[in-house]
Amino acid sequence: MSEKLSPGEARAPGHTYQEAIKKDASEPPASFLAESYEFLGDADIPYSNYTSKEYAEAEFEKMWPKVWQMACREEHIAEAGDYQVYDIGQLSVIVTRTESMQIKAYYNACMHRGTALKSPGDNGYCESFRCPFHGWVYSLEGELIDLPEDWDFPHVKGDSHSLREVLVDTWGGFVFVNFDPDAESLSEYLGVLPEHFKDFNIDDRYIETHVCKRLPVNWKAAEEAFMEAYHVKETHAGGAEFSEPVTTYDVFPENVNRFIHTVGSLNPRMPQAPSQQELMQMLWGRRGPADGACPVVPEGMTARDVYARFVQQQLGASYDQDFSDYSTAQTLDSIEYFLFPNLFIFPGLTLPMVYRFRPDKNDPDYSYFDLYFLRPKHPEKQSPPPPEPLMLGIEDSYTQSEGLGFLGAVYDQDTDNMAAQTRGFKTSAKSGQTLGNYQEVRARHLQQRVGDYLKK
Repeated sequence: MSEKLSPGEARAPGHTYQEAIKKDASEPPASFLAESYEFLGDADIPYSNYTSKEYAEAEFEKMWPKVWQMACREEHIAEAGDYQVYDIGQLSVIVTRTESMQIKAYYNACMHRGTALKSPGDNGYCESFRCPFHGWVYSLEGELIDLPEDWDFPHVKGDSHSLREVLVDTWGGFVFVNFDPDAESLSEYLGVLPEHFKDFNIDDRYIETHVCKRLPVNWKAAEEAFMEAYHVKETHAGGAEFSEPVTTYDVFPENVNRFIHTVGSLNPRMPQAPSQQELMQMLWGRRGPADGACPVVPEGMTARDVYARFVQQQLGASYDQDFSDYSTAQTLDSIEYFLFPNLFIFPGLTLPMVYRFRPDKNDPDYSYFDLYFLRPKHPEKQSPPPPEPLMLGIEDSYTQSEGLGFLGAVYDQDTDNMAAQTRGFKTSAKSGQTLGNYQEVRARHLQQRVGDYLKK
């Protein structure tokens, strides 16, 4: 056992993430060098937070209608008349682009007798919204423009029965909605994200891959599975020693947290430090092309820097772009920002993922996971339209998606843990989970933010 320190003081032996990336040949973004850890307590998190139907109902009542949440990307509604339905619990919203190219969001319910205008998860193009029950028709601006048998509705006048709007705003190419008309602005809610993402042009990207999978675990536990690198050695490396990356964990007021962990840097816990060429061979063996010879690391350079240049050239050839202005850290490292309650954004070049998690509206033991790959748009070529999501059931493997590459098998390992965790929640002799103070602080931050809403 390691020497006990005061709560929140313990760190992994050796150099920090910030010290590691200062050795790179290229300068990382200033935000990578910032540290914002906060000790948030060490009490166990009750398993009932995940398994209780009453707790889930409280979330649907007090939290989900009050938070900003990503409904789609702007490219989903690129032209006037394009629409996307976003569902969360019993709530449903139609996000659309109007004739004036304004983005609007409407409750997905006819103002006559409440019939949903569009099916769950629907998307496409239309010139107006027509109720399938009695044929009331609404313009893209939400106005009631056709009322069949209007002689019988003298009490429906003017805009009294226009579609009710939901707050909508955009950032980084994402379209966000909030069902609370009195909610704080999206810019306030985002906190540090706009400043931290100014070096990434996240709005100038397109969806290359989209997978939606049903998960056998509560939405919060699903998110927490991706909030720490503590599990990497056992889950993804089969118990191999010294496989844990050097990671920084940070919490930013009030809705943002992150981790960044290194790829290809020296692990200070190794009993004997490998040479830079040995590090390069490790990187190449895990990530390099099967038919290529491992590059030689020149004297005075690091494996990280050499491999980053290779990745930039490889991706540059694949996407016909120049990525040489990305730093080594931006190119290689796993950079994961979380925006409460359910959005993860990886703005790096090699790992370009976006995650969105949603609860199952009927059963707290299940959730839904949207996984996107976002790639930089070509400055001169038209980006392809967003793909239809590949829908996967619980037993389906992520490897069915060719776009995920080697990560498909990695995500399968995570899902296996989730099913086991749900079973363990219900049989454990202990009433809650015990979190590490540093490596699992992001999970505690999530739990505390949910609790903040449930206490209101």
